[in-house]
Amino acid sequence: MNAYRVPFENGESEFVEKRSRFISHIWRVETEAEARSHIEEMKKRYYDARHNCWCYLLKEGGVVRYSDDGEPQGTAGQPMLNVFQRENVTNVCCVVTRYFGGVLLGAGGLTRAYTKGAKDALDAVGIATMSLWTLWDVPCTYPLFERMKLEIAACGGVVRDAEYGADITLRAAFPAGGAEQFSPRLTELSAGGLAMTAAGEEFLPGPREAAN
Repeated sequence: MNAYRVPFENGESEFVEKRSRFISHIWRVETEAEARSHIEEMKKRYYDARHNCWCYLLKEGGVVRYSDDGEPQGTAGQPMLNVFQRENVTNVCCVVTRYFGGVLLGAGGLTRAYTKGAKDALDAVGIATMSLWTLWDVPCTYPLFERMKLEIAACGGVVRDAEYGADITLRAAFPAGGAEQFSPRLTELSAGGLAMTAAGEEFLPGPREAAN
């Protein structure tokens, strides 16, 4: 499976257009149930708003859903969806809430506003590339613990877990090429006394990237 792009984190943004207040929320999601739960939560939180427009895209099954929630057809959910499709971002749910300010925006104005709502939210949280990382069990003595964590990080890896006993076993995750880079450092640090063992693989997010 290839790498894919998701929101780096959950977040929100807000702006006012001709007295209408637009509040955007964005989440990284894995399932339709999760997306629907966020949408319902926003509808309850902003029960007095005129519109809670939403969209979500899921990698699994290529699921794409959106709603204009009472706005003229094609002026809200679809423009929001287009923002994520243009950025190739998936596993995302976005809700843009509108408090009507008394001034009509027209179809073009609404489309621009909901596009801006989704784009501002994505800009606020950033994007991460999900790719396949390898997992490794790394044995470690207590005196080497802090140094080992630094060396793993220097090779682009992250410590996912640690098991403490007579010695420590670290569960480390490395992006492509990271484990090969770290292995000789482990040999050097332990004077050949320690070797890591493979523990599977997992899709994990990379560092925060800016949206285009």
